[in-house]
Amino acid sequence: MGYQELHCETAMALCQLPDSREMEEQMIVYGARPSPFVRKVIVFAAEKGLTPDVQPGGFGQGNEMFAQASPFGKIPGFQDGDFLISDSTAIITYLDTIRPDPNLIPTEAKARARTIWYEEFADTILQPVGMQIFFNRVVAPFLGLPSDPAAADAAEADRMPELYDYVEGNLPENGFLVEDRFTLADIAVACPFINIGYCSDGLEKGHWPRLKAWLQAVRARPSFTEALAIEGKAVNRMMAK
Repeated sequence: MGYQELHCETAMALCQLPDSREMEEQMIVYGARPSPFVRKVIVFAAEKGLTPDVQPGGFGQGNEMFAQASPFGKIPGFQDGDFLISDSTAIITYLDTIRPDPNLIPTEAKARARTIWYEEFADTILQPVGMQIFFNRVVAPFLGLPSDPAAADAAEADRMPELYDYVEGNLPENGFLVEDRFTLADIAVACPFINIGYCSDGLEKGHWPRLKAWLQAVRARPSFTEALAIEGKAVNRMMAK
């Protein structure tokens, strides 16, 4: 997924943006909170000091505005006034442009490339494996859909260890993935791991000390703790099935 981020270049341009209260009241994220992609947008927005309204979307839910924002039913959908878009990367690019600070996508070339790589890794490598686990163990039983427990077991046993190894081996001693600080890379990679952790103890049983410490630290950030507390009730209902 490509990024074409446009930062505000002058204080004059910033002054022309609507104030934060106005923007927050206009912004709506459509989707299910337990989705890693929806959570990624919610957390990214929170780190920017924004609190969009979260409304249902996907899985047969969502109003006409969601359908316009996401004509293919992709979540999250997003609305800011008359601006409508879907896909977490597109939404984050928009939020980062209208609210450049704090900087969560590095501007230095190598750090920026690594950050985008980690988001791509999370979206297209880690999440598809994690979805095999979370969907078959949690989502499908909750929705009454056919599930494949064997596929979940295989993903957990055969695929996850190499992904745990990869992150463990690339985490610097400082505890952040890129540039010795918290960035989009940490948000993006943590989100699929959180879903996997809802229904798998594979990480806890294995020897990945840096990964465990990093994930614990990321989850402890206010942006994550608030999002996880709100989604917790929905996850508990799903897990109870």
